[in-house]
Amino acid sequence: MQDTRRLAAAVTLPKPDRSTELYRLGEPMRQAPRSGKPFNRLALAAAHVVADPWAASDPWLKAAPDWERTLAYREHLWDLGLGLAEAMDTAQRGMGLDWPLALELIKRSTALARTKPGAVIFSGAGTDHLDPAEARSIDDVVRAYETQFEAIEGAGGRIIFMASRALARVARSPDDYVRVYDRILSQAKEPVIIHWLGDMFDPALVGYWGTRDLDAAMDVAVGVINANAAKVDGVKISLLDKEKEIAMRRRLDESVLMYTGDDFNYAELIAGDEQGHSHALLGIFDAIAPAAAAALAALADDDLPGFHAAFGPTVPLSRHIFQAPTRFYKTGIVFVAYLNGHQDHFTMLGGQESTRSMLHLAELFRLADKAGLFHDPHQAAARMARVMAIYGIGA
Repeated sequence: MQDTRRLAAAVTLPKPDRSTELYRLGEPMRQAPRSGKPFNRLALAAAHVVADPWAASDPWLKAAPDWERTLAYREHLWDLGLGLAEAMDTAQRGMGLDWPLALELIKRSTALARTKPGAVIFSGAGTDHLDPAEARSIDDVVRAYETQFEAIEGAGGRIIFMASRALARVARSPDDYVRVYDRILSQAKEPVIIHWLGDMFDPALVGYWGTRDLDAAMDVAVGVINANAAKVDGVKISLLDKEKEIAMRRRLDESVLMYTGDDFNYAELIAGDEQGHSHALLGIFDAIAPAAAAALAALADDDLPGFHAAFGPTVPLSRHIFQAPTRFYKTGIVFVAYLNGHQDHFTMLGGQESTRSMLHLAELFRLADKAGLFHDPHQAAARMARVMAIYGIGA
């Protein structure tokens, strides 16, 4: 009997001209075993939450995580040598995952990390339990941050100081941002990572740091960070602008790390230049974790060609996943996890599997295959065929 597994996997995909093609997949992922040598960059993957499709709740109104699969994915990231950025926007924080569920996630992941030698985890603290429309003053924002900091630190967690929609709504000047950040940082038990999230990821954050002028906003942010350097581990900048990241990186206190949040240009920013480099806190690392681990291992071995060979093919995929409207990138992240067998369904919190088009998903599939990210191309093709059949393709 012929071994069909030796035949190239194939699936019918739609094309922009409304025709279809029989797309044949390439070789499966080739993942070298870990050498055990530490990376010379800190690398945190912002991980997604796996929804429970069997839950009887209405997805738009009440999130229902599959805790077993959600935590298993975190173990997958740790096993590859990556750290975890928990309960961030990749986990649909404030976009399906509310604060009570986020805290439950943080507690579960932090407890699990204690059982994994060397596991690194930072967790997002924000103000999302405070409805921005209900915020009346800067003091309301301060109290909201204090609530989440206390809860995460009480669970033994390290903190990522997230941007606040409520602060963006009530602040009247850069001084209001300085007041809030100075107050909260002074109380932090351990150095935190500050996350500057651009409005391309969350439109409610337009004008963050008190101005729409990004250069002026950077002046405010750098001033806050450097004045509180002892309480700041690093800063993640998510503006999708490599020049602004490099400029900010060069202005930071020497004790403060830069964590790239640039899902378009991460490879060159992590590689760095003669004046420095960025570490990483990236949503795309959720989808490309094995390639990221291979790239970082090559960099630790001073193998720059190997670093770029591992990362290079993933960049077109990342730029596609994070294309405008950028806030819908979570759909692509979860889709890759589904195609690779990390979950048995393409269901998301809040029903957000519907935020990208059939053509977007088809091109994502092609790019993921070209990047060599499918460990089982036949499984990926079969799962893609099921999704395409929903749209009447190949049915």
